[in-house]
Amino acid sequence: MAKFASNDVLDAALAVVADANRMLLLAGQPASYAAAVAGALAEAAMAATDFSLAPGSAGTRRLSVAARTGLVAQAAGTADHVALVDGVGQRLLYVTTCPAQPLLAGSPVQVASWQVEIGAPL
Repeated sequence: MAKFASNDVLDAALAVVADANRMLLLAGQPASYAAAVAGALAEAAMAATDFSLAPGSAGTRRLSVAARTGLVAQAAGTADHVALVDGVGQRLLYVTTCPAQPLLAGSPVQVASWQVEIGAPL
């Protein structure tokens, strides 16, 4: 028997990720919202306009996250993870890896655009 998930279901899951109001750059994967906030090497405020939902590849759904420039590192370390968090609800919503960036406090930081993609059940 085939499995199916409506685009409405997939889009609803991605809409939760798009509730993020902050993007954090981290050294390592955080285990919780508190760990992400405490370990942030750099951060950017996020708004609904920083996210766009569209069809992905092979029947998936894709949430694109806008690039961020002009950020300033608040701590030194090697950023190798990006987290999207909801500061109001204190939720860690999504974490992914990124190309390692050695940062010094006060140095400029850029984050390229990236995507979250989910598909129908296997």
